[in-house]
Amino acid sequence: MRTLLPHDERQDVTLRPAATAKVWLGVGQAHETVAVPGVGLGHGDVLVAIELSTICGSDVHTVQGHRTAPTPLVLGHESVGRVIAIGEGGTTSADGEPLRIGDRVVWSVTVSCGTCDRCTAGMTQKCHTSAKYGHVRIGPRWELTGGFASHVHLRAGTTIVRVPEALPAAVLAPASCATATAWAAVARGADGRSLEGKRVLVYGAGLVGLSAVAIAADEGAEVTVIDPSASRRTFAERFGGTAAVAATGPADIVIEASGHAVADAIAAADVGGAVVLVGSVFPAEPVPLDAESVVRRLLTVTGVHNYTGTELAAAVGFLAGRGRAYPFADVVGAVHPLEDVDAAVAAAAAPDAPLRVALNPR
Repeated sequence: MRTLLPHDERQDVTLRPAATAKVWLGVGQAHETVAVPGVGLGHGDVLVAIELSTICGSDVHTVQGHRTAPTPLVLGHESVGRVIAIGEGGTTSADGEPLRIGDRVVWSVTVSCGTCDRCTAGMTQKCHTSAKYGHVRIGPRWELTGGFASHVHLRAGTTIVRVPEALPAAVLAPASCATATAWAAVARGADGRSLEGKRVLVYGAGLVGLSAVAIAADEGAEVTVIDPSASRRTFAERFGGTAAVAATGPADIVIEASGHAVADAIAAADVGGAVVLVGSVFPAEPVPLDAESVVRRLLTVTGVHNYTGTELAAAVGFLAGRGRAYPFADVVGAVHPLEDVDAAVAAAAAPDAPLRVALNPR
C-alpha cells in the first residue's frame, strides 16, 4: 500500500453531513456503519460521491469466507460517481485532460505507481506497491477505500475515466471490473488480429462472459457461449452470442470466464488457437494439463487478471458507443439502499440472483 503524505502536506476536506461507509468485520458478522466527517487529500487524490455501486461475485465470495481479506474492510469495486474535491496539484483523467469537480467518473480497481518494472512493462494492475479498492484494510486518513459507501477517496495513481451523463449508472458501475476485464480478455485472445469471422467460444454467462460475448460479436466474431443455466443462455443471445450447453466444434479463441471449465476450454481450442483464462479467481482443484496436446496444437494459454487503465478507458468507450446496442442496462436486477447492504449481498448470493445487485447510497 502506498504511504500517505504527512498531515501538513494534505488538503483537509470537511464533509457535512459526514460520509458513511459500510464496514465488513468478518464472516458471519453484519456490516457496521462508520461515519467519516472529513478526508485528507494528498497531491493528485480525488474525492468522489458515489452514485451507484454493484456487488461483484468476489464481494459475495469474501463475505462467505471463500476469499481471504483484511478486516475491517469496505467492500465494493464496481462504482460510478461524481468528483466533489481534488487534491493539490490536480490530476488528469484517462483522456489526458484535467479532471474537474462535477465530472462523472469511473475508476480502476487498482492504484499503481506507474514507475516500477511491472508498471513500465504494461502490468500496472500488478504494481509492486498496488492497492485495490474494496480489498484493502481501512486505516487512519484512508477510511473510504471501497464502493459500499457514500464516498470513495481515490488515491493518486488511480486511472479515472470520465463517463457520459446519458449512460445509465447500471451500465457504468460494472465497467470498472466486469466490462474492463472482459475487454482485456478479448484483446489478449485477439492479440492484435482482426476478429472478423473468427470462432470465439466463451465459457460462463456471468457478466464478464456476457461482456466478452458482446465485445467479440461487435468485432465480427462468431461467438458461442456455454453456460448450464437456461435463463443465462437465453440472456446471452441478446448480447450477440449463440448459446449452447457444450462445445460443438473447435474455436480460434476460447475465453474461460467461469472458473469451472478450464480443462474443457483448453480442449476446445483449434490448432493455433488462444485460450484466455479469466474466471479462475478463487481456490479450486488443480486442472490436469495434457502438455503434448498443447504443444501439437500450437496453443497459447494465457491468464488475465483485472486490466490496465487503457483497457478500462476502452471498455467505457465501447459502452458509450457501439455497446449501447446490447442490454447492459438490464444486468442489474435490484437496487438496495446502502443501509441494506447485508440483504443486498444475500440477494446477490442467491442461486437465482440477477447478474448484479446494486447499492444506492443516496
